Amino acid sequence: MQDRSGTQARICVVGAGRWGQNHLRTLHSMGCLAGVVEPEPGRRRWAQEEYGVSVYDDVSGALRAGFDGYVVAVPAPLHTKVALPLLQEGCAVLIEKPMTLSAAEALRLVEEGRKHGARIMVGHLLLFHPAMRKIKEIIDEGTLGRIVYLYSNRLNFGKVRAEENAFWSLAPHDISLFNCFLGSTPVEVTGRGRAFLRDDVEDEVQATLRYAGGEEAHIFASWLHPFKEHRLVVVGSAGMVSYEDSSEQKEVLLYRKRFELDKQGAVESFDDGVETVPYPHLLPLTEELRYFVDHLRDGYERASGEEGAAVVKVLEQVGERLESKEDGRG
Repeated sequence: MQDRSGTQARICVVGAGRWGQNHLRTLHSMGCLAGVVEPEPGRRRWAQEEYGVSVYDDVSGALRAGFDGYVVAVPAPLHTKVALPLLQEGCAVLIEKPMTLSAAEALRLVEEGRKHGARIMVGHLLLFHPAMRKIKEIIDEGTLGRIVYLYSNRLNFGKVRAEENAFWSLAPHDISLFNCFLGSTPVEVTGRGRAFLRDDVEDEVQATLRYAGGEEAHIFASWLHPFKEHRLVVVGSAGMVSYEDSSEQKEVLLYRKRFELDKQGAVESFDDGVETVPYPHLLPLTEELRYFVDHLRDGYERASGEEGAAVVKVLEQVGERLESKEDGRG
């Protein structure tokens, strides 16, 4: 795949773990994979044999090779350490979510990017999901009227993590979506969580984000749930929309339902039915990486470093609210 200048893009992936391998496979299919950084020798050998690209055991070697862009797909605690030298060299960098594990670190990366003319994009995958793009279009067209509230259930049985709670692990996608849908960031954040397996890691978290326009967004994240449910709902004054990613149909459903008050103050309900809204069934990761490659030289309006830092700020604020509870568990 070529970038906007018409030249073939050469991308290096830093980290060949579980999610990094998805980047490797997708970039290879696009004809853009040119290098891999991986400290583990076995994975380096596998990457070289599987894709026939240059492999490195650290970022410094890959920097000297001068790739057009870099994907940082290492564990989140290492994001700042790996991304910083890339940004200081003015590179285009895609950092997986969460961007960092603190708002201060995220802002530092944004500032370094500005200072050195680097382009930062954050791996908020659902911003590139065709169904989410369609919902954004429905909202922007005014079909739902004034947005009243949004909610997301991101529930599953596992994968349980030790270094981050369920909210940090599961909610970045939803925060990025809500900020995108509403075109703003929360002015108030509250949260409640419970830890069942470890004393210091919440296994389920319920958070409320309040926005300046009066909208409220609710997120329920848990990895101790008997079944998978990835459901998103947006409720407006003139209609509602939903999407269930864990369903087989994966439909965007538009509900033409609303309530109105008559002159006497009585509530009237209107139900004009539900319709399935078509959207292109494209792979979100492919769409994300296409966008990354297409804007290597002019920067990223969608999923920018600033947006990534805003999401980390919300994650941090929710964590502070959880820790402020008297017993630490809500």
